[in-house]
Amino acid sequence: MGTVGTATVWIESDFFCVTKLTIENLVGKDAEKRQAVALRVDGDKAVFYQVRLVGEQDTLLDSNGTHYFYKSYIEGSVDFICGNAKSLFHECILYSVAEFWGAIAAHHRESPDEDTGFSFVDCTIKGNGSVLLGRAWGEYATTIYSNCDMDDIISPMGWSDWDVPSRQRTALFGEYQCSGKGSNRTGRVEWSKSLSSEEARPFLGREYISGDEWLRLQ
Repeated sequence: MGTVGTATVWIESDFFCVTKLTIENLVGKDAEKRQAVALRVDGDKAVFYQVRLVGEQDTLLDSNGTHYFYKSYIEGSVDFICGNAKSLFHECILYSVAEFWGAIAAHHRESPDEDTGFSFVDCTIKGNGSVLLGRAWGEYATTIYSNCDMDDIISPMGWSDWDVPSRQRTALFGEYQCSGKGSNRTGRVEWSKSLSSEEARPFLGREYISGDEWLRLQ
């Protein structure tokens, strides 16, 4: 069934809100069935607060829509946050269980006309096994890490073009004021970016997902 048909929970409705729920898909622990989605989200304007998503490959299929993940825990190994949504991950824990190699994010934006991307702000990255920050699943993949604490599990190169060199010119992979041993950009691929404060500003707050129009947070 690949990625799209394996979800434990599949959300298609708009304005969906989940709080303090654990969603798991452990099928991926079987070497013959690596792809196993815990949560697939296709609805627009969804909020996930203190949610635990546990899996291995493709744990979160953040497929379509605008979403807010706040103080949540996401565990996996290969591309464990993937899809073409426009999502803000704020104060989340990203936990790698990669055995040999892995990647946190695989964004699937294919066109410059699409307004999508993953923004990770004030997140903590830890676990075991070397992982990339992101892979360019789509030609215009967009993934930004800002003010994140990165453990030494981050592969020095940081990013991958998915073996499609043309994506080096079109993908936007950036880091801004991150900390921890894994934030050392010395070995990063040259086509990734160390963002200035001006470049990072659009990705830093709830404005990134037009949160003032639909989020109601105390």
